[in-house]
Amino acid sequence: MKDIQHAVVNLDNSVVDLETLQALYENRAQSDELEKIEKHGKSSKERENAKSLDKPEQFLYELSLIPNFSERVFCILFQSTFSETICSIHRKLELLQKLCETLKSGSGVMQVLGLVLAFGNYMNGGNRTRGQADGFGLDILPKLKDVKSSDNSRSLLSYIVSYYLRNFDEDAGKEQCIFPLPEPQDLFQASQMKFEDFQKDLRKLKKDLRACETQAGKVYQVSLEEHIQPFKDSMEQFINQAKIDQENEEKSLAEAHKSFLETAAYFCMKPKMGEKEVSPHAFFSIWHEFSSDFKDLWKKENKLILQEKVKEAEEVCRQKKGKSLYNIKPRHDSGI
Repeated sequence: MKDIQHAVVNLDNSVVDLETLQALYENRAQSDELEKIEKHGKSSKERENAKSLDKPEQFLYELSLIPNFSERVFCILFQSTFSETICSIHRKLELLQKLCETLKSGSGVMQVLGLVLAFGNYMNGGNRTRGQADGFGLDILPKLKDVKSSDNSRSLLSYIVSYYLRNFDEDAGKEQCIFPLPEPQDLFQASQMKFEDFQKDLRKLKKDLRACETQAGKVYQVSLEEHIQPFKDSMEQFINQAKIDQENEEKSLAEAHKSFLETAAYFCMKPKMGEKEVSPHAFFSIWHEFSSDFKDLWKKENKLILQEKVKEAEEVCRQKKGKSLYNIKPRHDSGI
């Protein structure tokens, strides 16, 4: 029990970790239970043959004697979860912003989309309505792998991948070759995001932060002077910074939301029937499928280009060896 009190009063998790504190907090005696335990304790002192408290009840009673146990542990646990939650929100919003910027202005994305439009116009050259289109709907992208050549030997997407690598990428077939689209796993992660969830998480953080400030205030008011520090300084510093972090993420959420809607509008994507705006799932799912298909073919084509370069190098070596075999040295005057 001394270790637990030391951990709670001095904010020291070296002996009692956060998981243990979480378990103790969740299983602490409630006011009605504590009242019964205390009542039983008093009556046992008054009667000589009275049954003493069982070990669990005795433990809960001793736990209640730790100065402001409930309020302190609430603050300690919230401090640990706040950092984890706010960092998770920050990383997700940062990824969302990065994807929007890449899709709107990434050079690789622009080149690939330019090829899709160019080959689409070429294939529809005889069609007056579709032959010289200025653009295309995003829903076309996942369907490119299903458009086959006349002999059914390859898809339009595989041809676009091959053309891109052989005509636009100087590092094709090399280790430093960079994938031109956002990574499929990043797009998948973005497709699972919901702005309502971000708003809900931030509202809960704000509510819990206020509760933490209230609970900490109780500790400051009723604790003995010897038990106030280091809790007071630590909590005041945490709460002040947490308020700043929470407000910053609210601003980041507003900016990410605006950036996403602008990106969806940039690609002329409209919300589904019954929805007010385009959702990340609807938008990024299309890109995820296209990027996954593109990357599978991109890897195969890179491997093929590498094999071709190896064969070329081997052929050059053979030709050089062949020339050296037939290289006749000029005869010296001595006849040697």
